[in-house]
Amino acid sequence: AMALHLRTELVLAALDMALRQRRPASVIHHSDHGCQYTAVAFGSRCREAGVRPSMGSVGDAYDNALCESFFATLECELLDRVIFKTQAEARPAVFDFIEGSYNPQRRHSSIDYHSPRDYERRYYSTPRSESDQPSTEAG
Repeated sequence: AMALHLRTELVLAALDMALRQRRPASVIHHSDHGCQYTAVAFGSRCREAGVRPSMGSVGDAYDNALCESFFATLECELLDRVIFKTQAEARPAVFDFIEGSYNPQRRHSSIDYHSPRDYERRYYSTPRSESDQPSTEAG
């Protein structure tokens, strides 16, 4: 989801897109304390979808370092190199960067040097015991 604003409907659209694409069990949505994430409508949509909201510490970029790293990469490798005349022009380029390059190809030290797509595929294809499941604790 892309928009020229940070209103609640933008994060609702992004959440709906994510839920249409993936529905893992015990999903947690981690965000900052932006008003769009603290809105009643966002909390309600999370409850309806079985998503557990989690918010980081105020003013602590390291609390969500993976997300911060992604946006730094997007800015450095695409947005700082191309001047888009319109949002409509930027939308397919951002999509292609994320789905055509970053998710399938970008390797990360935090996930054993796998790409996000490969790590997710491997993670969900490996049988797990109850103790191996990701934590559903907020925070």
